[in-house]
Amino acid sequence: MHNKTKIMTIALTVCGLLGAGAALTQPPTGPMSFFITSAGSGNGGDLGGLEGADAICQNLAESVDQGQLTWRAYLSTQGSDGVNARDRIGTGPWFNANGNQIAPNVDALHSMGHRMSAFTGIDQNGNRIPGSGYAPNRHDILTGSQPDGTAYPDGEDMTCGNWTSSSDGEGERARVGHHDYAAWGSAHNSAGCSQAALIATGGDGLFYCFAVNTTP
Repeated sequence: MHNKTKIMTIALTVCGLLGAGAALTQPPTGPMSFFITSAGSGNGGDLGGLEGADAICQNLAESVDQGQLTWRAYLSTQGSDGVNARDRIGTGPWFNANGNQIAPNVDALHSMGHRMSAFTGIDQNGNRIPGSGYAPNRHDILTGSQPDGTAYPDGEDMTCGNWTSSSDGEGERARVGHHDYAAWGSAHNSAGCSQAALIATGGDGLFYCFAVNTTP
């Protein structure tokens, strides 16, 4: 009986340690500080510039009672006053509407090991954005950015005229990422800047929103 008791005690101790270890390895959770817009401007790549895009983020956040935070669009601009998307979004950490962590900080967000998926890249209401394999496919997310979150150099337009154009003129395009793929921030160029052109390449004029201050 003594040996059986000892074995049971050891087994319970091991189970307790395993349980404690499992608890320690649970991913962190938190209130929403990241989402993909459920809709864009409706005018293709013309978001009203960065100011207009930020306003869309703020209004969508307010619609789900998160307007107490300051929201910014993850978008770069080009030119002499160009802005890097990664410099606009605060320091993190960021969580989606379901409390799942997107990234703990800016460097981790842009690391090679970072992954976003259709399960974590969701809108402000917690709804999934249709990605590859769905019709329509809306996984092209406007960023105008390189994989490290920086702006493209002057030359080729990668930002639909710094988010003020909805035309399909020669050379007008936007750089987009795929929310359901590893290249979440920079995957390919759009066919143009009109709403129709964005839809044709697998998007809908959606973009990422991040809370600059993750607490009020």
